[in-house]
Amino acid sequence: MTITMTDEILTSQPMRPIETLERPAFDLPACACDVHMHVFGPADTYPHVARPHYTLPDGKLEHFLQLMPVLGLDRFVIVQPSFYGTDNACLLDALARTGDRARGIVMIEDDTPHAELERFHQLGVRGVRLDLFKRSGAPLAEIQAYIEDMAAKVAPLGWHLQFYAPGWIVRDLIGFLGGIEVDYVIDHMGYMLEEDGLTQADFDRLLELMKSGRCWLKLSAPYRLAKKSGYEAVEEVARAIVSAAPNRAIWGSDWPHIPGSGRDTGELLNLLLKWAPDPAIRQLILSDNPRRLFGFG
Repeated sequence: MTITMTDEILTSQPMRPIETLERPAFDLPACACDVHMHVFGPADTYPHVARPHYTLPDGKLEHFLQLMPVLGLDRFVIVQPSFYGTDNACLLDALARTGDRARGIVMIEDDTPHAELERFHQLGVRGVRLDLFKRSGAPLAEIQAYIEDMAAKVAPLGWHLQFYAPGWIVRDLIGFLGGIEVDYVIDHMGYMLEEDGLTQADFDRLLELMKSGRCWLKLSAPYRLAKKSGYEAVEEVARAIVSAAPNRAIWGSDWPHIPGSGRDTGELLNLLLKWAPDPAIRQLILSDNPRRLFGFG
């Protein structure tokens, strides 16, 4: 079985009140960063794609800014959601309002001109997200050519690529990705689900790529991997990533947790106590690594 993008439209749940969130159970380092969150705006200002996979969630920038001091976060990275496709207006407006404490990861068309990317750079964009779920039915060679084209686009700016991809696509790309000459991030710990036929050997190959190449792995969205089995089922995967290359691991909340916006973001942050019990390693994951990758001042 493989992951496919369903035609069903998921209903986004109401946001969990900030006062009910679990508080951090450890001291966050200075300049702690959430490297994976999304921002949504009013429908009459920011139109969504023709066929979104979920309804407009309650994920306004103001809400996240209120959340940050509660969780001890100083910086964040806005990742373009599929809800808006390659129309990055909501993300860019949010960057313009937040200044140097935020960075952005956009989605772009194949023919986006370099001048437009330079404009994005001035606003704080530092990478391009590649939605490989949408291209998962394409021949592997076509996907590889797409990645090479996007790598060539971002290289002059010093940006990186971010892969939102099913685990079986990640597996099939491992040999190819070792030759990519820009940094790249794989979302959600590689998304290697057993029910999709992924094995421990596949995951071990991904860890080797992380140790020897330009690959970063994002400790994010454990509920996408654990599904109904609970966060404990993801702990071994997360700890293996941290152990393999702590200088290439980063943490993201996946806020507002679409479509399950009622999730406890504080609980997700506190999973780092088990995933990375050493405070020095947590500083790498939350502060030092994001500063390097996203070019924070």
